[in-house]
Order: sequence, then C-alpha cells, then structure tokens
Amino acid sequence: MANMAEAVNVEALGAKQRRRFPHINWLALAMIMPSVIALLLIGLYPLLFAVSLSFQRFLLNRPQNNGMFVGFENYAAVLNDPLFWSSLGRTMTMLVIVLIVQIVAGIGIALLIDSSRWRVLNWTVKTALVIPIAMTPAVVGLLGVLIFNRDFGLMNYLLGLVGIEKINWLGDPTMAMVAIIITDIWQWTPFAALIMLSSLAIVPHEMVEAARLDTKSPWMIFRHVKLPYLMPGITAFMIIRTADVLKLFDMPFTLTRGGPGVSTELISLYVQRMGFRIFDMGVASAQAVLLLILCIVLARAYIHFFYRTPEAE
Repeated sequence: MANMAEAVNVEALGAKQRRRFPHINWLALAMIMPSVIALLLIGLYPLLFAVSLSFQRFLLNRPQNNGMFVGFENYAAVLNDPLFWSSLGRTMTMLVIVLIVQIVAGIGIALLIDSSRWRVLNWTVKTALVIPIAMTPAVVGLLGVLIFNRDFGLMNYLLGLVGIEKINWLGDPTMAMVAIIITDIWQWTPFAALIMLSSLAIVPHEMVEAARLDTKSPWMIFRHVKLPYLMPGITAFMIIRTADVLKLFDMPFTLTRGGPGVSTELISLYVQRMGFRIFDMGVASAQAVLLLILCIVLARAYIHFFYRTPEAE
C-alpha cells in the first residue's frame, strides 16, 4: 500500500509540473541532462578555471604564492613575449599553407571521384580516404619520424630514385617545418575531400546539365554552378582546421619535439612548455585564452567573408 501511495504521489507531482510548464518535454529533458552535465564538467568548467587562472599568479614550483590576483599582468607578459609571437607566427604560416593546399587538393579529389562512373573504384577511394583521418596524431607523428629519417626514411629513398641527395629533414630548421606541414597535409587532405564530396552530392543535376548547354568550359560550370554549393563546406572545413592547427600538439611533438631548437615550436607546444616546464600556469592560461579569442575571431571572419549559400549566388 505504501508503494502504491508513493507512486500516486509521484504521478500527481509529475502532472502538476506538466500543468505548470506545458511547453517542456520532461522525458526529452531527462534524457539529455546527463550529456549536458558531462559537457559542463568537461568543457565549461575547465574553460572557466583557465580564465580564472589567467588573472592569478599561479606557479607550480612556488605554491605558497599561488592565488594572488594580478589583473591583466599575465596578459601583458604574453603580449610582450617575443617567443609567443614567433611561435604564433610559425603556427599561422602553417595554417595558411595547409588550408590552401588541403582545400585545393580536396576539391580536386572530390571532383575526380564525383565525375567517375566506376562505383567500385569510388567506394574503394572513399574508404581509403578515411584511413589517415582515423589515425591518432601521435601515431602520425611517429610515422613521420620513420618517413623523414635521414638515413633510412622513405622520403629520402624516393628522392634518391630521381638522383636527389639525402635531406636532413628533421635536423634542419626549415626542412623540419616542411616535414610537419607535409605530414599534416597528408593526414587531413582526405577530410577536406570527403567534405567537398558531400557538398557536391547536393548540387542539382539539372543545373549542371543546363549549364553544359550554355557553355563547354568546365571551369565556368565549376565556378558558377558547383562552387556556390561548396562554400558552406569550405567554410566549415576552415573553421575546424583552424581550431585544430591552433591546438595541434601530438603530431609535431612526436615528430620534432619543437626542434631543432625552437624552429618547429608551434603555439600549442609553447603553451605546454610555459605551463609544464616553466611551471607558470597563470601565463599559460592567459596564452590559452588569447588563442581561444583568436580562434573565435577567425571563425567569424571566415563566416563573414567566405560563407555563401547557393541561393545567394
């Protein structure tokens, strides 16, 4: 009897809540709440904690002085740090190069797959494109160590076949950065191709056929018919890859560890060095917050300058 009375009370309470908030789907709310709570704990809390640390003096090797509010002192230290700007400059240079190459190559691969009539070949290529994306960045970096090794690496072996002398890929400052860029292009160009291929799939076939009646130029058909449908995918890819490059750590760390010297120390590696080698978590947090702001600004700029819906063309 007690259990029945308790069930009746719970049902009455639920009915009362439904009458008070008729527009709320309580079942849907109960199902999404675990995910919302996990997102708040994993995503929002670390962000707020980092923002809080960025306004404090927080040295891991001097815990007695931690927690002192210093205002924008950490941000001033970051903005006046030449090493921060040099590492950010290397990262932005890499970002521009990989975005251009990956978007152009991705569009080219997508157009080739889309124009092919061999279904088995298309399926095989699409499957192969997933393999580099599925590999973890640390494993990609270790593969890069084998590929770019000066003595027994695959890259120097291929160059030797055409008579080019061995290159000290990982020992030369410039070539080490080139190795990181090549490795990143190899891993993420397939991702660009898959995004462009999905965008091409929504291009109306009737529009393409009508354009072919007006012009025989493949470039004109691509420019005025297909490219407008590619722009949302291009914009999304630029946003995703910008955020990824700004936080890229695993692959360059396993490939070069930021060397030789600091020639390949990207901004994420510098933030890690500031926080876990110099032990200044306050300045490292300020650097991370500034990178987040930069990422948001770039994303808004991409949407403003590049995003176009097909109807707007």
